[in-house]
Amino acid sequence: MPVQKISIEEFLSLAKQYPVLDVRSPGEYTHAHIPTAHSLPLFTDEERKQVGTAYKQQSREAAIKIGLDYFGLKMRKMVEEIEGIVRSQESGVKNLQASDSELLTPNSVLVHCWRGGMRSAAVAWLLDLYGFKVYLLVGGYKAYRKWILEQFEKDYNFNIIGGYTGSGKTLLVHELIKENKTVIDLEGLANHKGSAFGAIENMPQPGQEMFENLLAQALADTGYPILDESTQNQASSIQYPASAIYIEDESQRIGNLQIPMPLWHTMRKAPVFFLDIPFEERLNYITEEYGKLKKETLKEAILRIQKRLGGLETKNAINFLEEKQYAACFRILLTYYDKWYHKGLYNRENISSLLNKITCTGVDTQINTQKLLSCNIVSAL
Repeated sequence: MPVQKISIEEFLSLAKQYPVLDVRSPGEYTHAHIPTAHSLPLFTDEERKQVGTAYKQQSREAAIKIGLDYFGLKMRKMVEEIEGIVRSQESGVKNLQASDSELLTPNSVLVHCWRGGMRSAAVAWLLDLYGFKVYLLVGGYKAYRKWILEQFEKDYNFNIIGGYTGSGKTLLVHELIKENKTVIDLEGLANHKGSAFGAIENMPQPGQEMFENLLAQALADTGYPILDESTQNQASSIQYPASAIYIEDESQRIGNLQIPMPLWHTMRKAPVFFLDIPFEERLNYITEEYGKLKKETLKEAILRIQKRLGGLETKNAINFLEEKQYAACFRILLTYYDKWYHKGLYNRENISSLLNKITCTGVDTQINTQKLLSCNIVSAL
């Protein structure tokens, strides 16, 4: 079974069935990778450095010889590790219908390195020799990153879930997922809630490149077609999903990460379904959610926005916090966030035609979800 070189479009299609093996160094993988990929480094970071130095300072042949010294010692362990990965993946398809599982080729793997060069070629040779069916990504991870950036240029059919801070938008996003609606959870992908308090008790945020990989994959999973060179010129005739993608209204920055500019511009042109919830109801919700957190943690979050909040309001908020008057503290913060959200909301072109206000009496996720869906149905008629 000769090694089969395939395009990024074919690679991603097969990745839904077969394991992806990333043979770049651990440092490259940690920086960012294909979300489903297994790290199977041909070289350690130090070994890669030595091979690269030999290539630049001596010759291609010298670099290959050094690489073979490292590779030869790892061959058996690498094959055995891949056998375990393949067994685990194949056991996961037992739940498929017989007609689906019969289409799968046993012992198949997808391999890539940075540019589709010697590293992936070496591992592909070994696995092919052992008996695996090997698909090799032409252009490597570099081709994948080109595909990633292309996903943000598409004209997605978004429904923006809007509302001031404390409207329970994130809970509503999760409820829509339960309703089997098409949803992109930006804050979930970014591991951040989008405000000064967003990083509290969350996992560390991914790097920008990894965030883009996760986001592009989530967008691709919504059903928008993958365009390859043979279909690029026919893009206008391709049928896109009719159902809208629900996505929470965000500023371009989420914590330390940024929504890619082309995608953010698409979001800014999409209809906004604004949860219009009374201030006091939102204040009660915020106080209940964040009032349980440690005082020092809350204080640090307040100090992060003191430049924009202003010296006096920062001082007042911290004093209320020290006195455990949480509602008074959050009233200051909520007023601040309402002002900035209002500015961002109305700083859109044609906002009057995009804005759909949904009157809600409180932060009730199930009720507000049904109101949103009903409003969306009416808007679509």
